[in-house]
Amino acid sequence: MPNERWTSDHIPDQTGRVFVVTGANSGLGLASARALARKGGHVVLAVRDEAKGRAAAADITAEHPHASVEVRPLDLADLDSVRAFADRLRAERRAVDVLLNNAGVMAPPRTLSAQGHELQFAANHLGHFALTGLLLGLMAGAADPRVVTVSSVNHRKARMYFDDIAGERSYSPMGFYNQSKLANAVFGRELHLRLAAAGSPVRSVLAHPGYTATNLQMNGTVGLWRVLLGRIGNPLLAQSPARGALPQLYAATEPNVASGDFIGPDGPAELRGAPKRVELSRDAADPDTARRLWELSEHATGVRFALPAPVAP
Repeated sequence: MPNERWTSDHIPDQTGRVFVVTGANSGLGLASARALARKGGHVVLAVRDEAKGRAAAADITAEHPHASVEVRPLDLADLDSVRAFADRLRAERRAVDVLLNNAGVMAPPRTLSAQGHELQFAANHLGHFALTGLLLGLMAGAADPRVVTVSSVNHRKARMYFDDIAGERSYSPMGFYNQSKLANAVFGRELHLRLAAAGSPVRSVLAHPGYTATNLQMNGTVGLWRVLLGRIGNPLLAQSPARGALPQLYAATEPNVASGDFIGPDGPAELRGAPKRVELSRDAADPDTARRLWELSEHATGVRFALPAPVAP
C-alpha cells in the first residue's frame, strides 16, 4: 500500500526521464509539471494556449532555476492538433518515458469539436486516446515507461451514451462530463489489458484527484454548476492542486505501482487525502463496454493501436 503520508517529496530522482503532461499550464497539470521538474525530469508542457504555457514554464523555472521544461502546442479537442504534436515528437525520435493524460474540460454548454464530436468526449477522451496511440512507439524503448490517465471519482456515477454519444438528442453538462471520465477509466484499464497481452513494457495506470480547486470548475462550466462546483465547493471542500496532483504523481513515478492500478485519495469518499489504490466501477471493468468504446474511438480518431485485444475469459 502507498505510504499514507506520501507527498511529492517522496518522488524518486527523475533525472534523464521525459514527461509529456497535457494541460500543464494550470491546475493539476502545472502542479504535476512543477513537481516532476523539481525532481530532475524533463517536462514537455503540452498546452492549448502557448502564452499561458510559457507563463507556466517561467513560473516553474523561477522557482527551480535548473528545471528542464519546454512548451508545445496541443489542442486535445482537435485531432489535427493531436497528430501534429505527435508527428513532431516522432520526427525528432524523442523518447517519452511517461505520458500524463491530465487535461480536461468540465460541464460546458453543448459544443462540438473541430471534427464534430461532443467537446468533453473529444477533449477528455478521444484526444488522449489518439495521443496515446500515436506516442506508444516512442515509449516502448524507455526505462519504466508509463501512460497515466486521469479519471474522476465521478466515473462511478456515469454511463456511456453509446446511442447518443454526441448528445444530439439529450445533453446534460455534468452527465456528459461523467461519461468522459468513465471513458478515461475504461480506456486506461483496457489499455493495460492490451499492453499485457502484447508483452509490452509500458504500464497503463489510472488516477483521480478527488475534489480539487482548479480552473476546471470555473472556465467553461455552465450556469449553476459553476456556482456549485467553483464558487461554493472550491472554498469549502476542495484541496489544493498540489495535493490533488499527488495520485497522478504517485502513478507516474512510484516504483511499486502496477499496470492496471487505479490511484486516488485516501480520505472520506475519496475526495481528498494521500494517494492509495482504489477501485474502478463495475462499468469501467466491463469487457463489452471496453470493446464498444475502443472500436468507437478507433473509428472517431482514425488511430489504431498495434496491440492485440485481450482474450475473453
